[in-house]
Amino acid sequence: MYSFLNDYSEGAHPRVLEALNQTNLIQTVGYGEDEYCTKAKEVILQKIGQPHADVHFLVGGTQTNMLMISYALKHYQAVIACDEGHIHVHETGAVEGAGHKILVRPHVHGKVTCDMIKNICLQHKDEHMVQPRMVYISQTTELGTYYTREELQDLYQTTRQYGLYLFMDGARLGSALALPDAPTLEEIAKNVDAFYIGGTKMGALFGEALVIIHDDLKPQFRYHMKNKGAMLAKGRLLGIQFYELLKDHLYEDIGRYENQMADLIRQALIQKGFSIYEPSQTNQIFVDLPQKALEAIEKEFMVTHMGTVSGGERIRIVTSWATSKEAVNAFVQLIENL
Repeated sequence: MYSFLNDYSEGAHPRVLEALNQTNLIQTVGYGEDEYCTKAKEVILQKIGQPHADVHFLVGGTQTNMLMISYALKHYQAVIACDEGHIHVHETGAVEGAGHKILVRPHVHGKVTCDMIKNICLQHKDEHMVQPRMVYISQTTELGTYYTREELQDLYQTTRQYGLYLFMDGARLGSALALPDAPTLEEIAKNVDAFYIGGTKMGALFGEALVIIHDDLKPQFRYHMKNKGAMLAKGRLLGIQFYELLKDHLYEDIGRYENQMADLIRQALIQKGFSIYEPSQTNQIFVDLPQKALEAIEKEFMVTHMGTVSGGERIRIVTSWATSKEAVNAFVQLIENL
């Protein structure tokens, strides 16, 4: 049975595995201070056009979010997110466990809006409430939508107006980078205070590259990493992977491919008359299916159940760098025959 459950069901892109194998017996220093991490950082700084940014390699997305948010905020400060934000629904209270409230409002197509930020800031005006200090967004969002360059610029200007940091979760960033109206890496770096380039869901075995732009968020961050158990002794494993993903266009190519595979399935669902929830152009599809259609699909494919809707169930279908064209064609044919 073929899985469309997520974009981390497989190991790593063959090029990443080959790079790890070729360097396996080369000795290096530890804790991210090796030559491979240095090369990966240089590539990232060149791509974002920010030579003075700091780059830190971490293992996973929840770890990266918790580390960045807990470092940036004082104990009485809070982070703003929408109700579908990953830190709110899928991180087991990691941010709250670090002592910070998440100020949540209903999403608009999976996204945080400028009006949402303004509303929260106007409601939290004195020392009897937590102080908003950061806005958390994801590119792409948990619903497969994405921020256009204009939307990101507007959010950035709003956070400047209210004295907030803007932090972007980039777990699926490659999927957005493949889209023409989404911000490039260089444009992202100009319009956030920190963001991360996702690896785990983008062809790496594991890993996220945290990029810190704002100078106030840089000092002693490695102390914070070590204190929270996030400094990998074999840091080279992260540097090797990110250098391979980013040294040319592999990262963007992966995003483009997974989007294309998802779109083949999406178009088949639309042509069959099924309702797409929050339509997008990325590698995640949310679709409402009658029970009979879902039962037919689950005889051959694994999908994620998102909840009951009128007349059936909402499911999520996710493609990745490793999704086979044969599996997609078989899925499309099944949909056409429903």
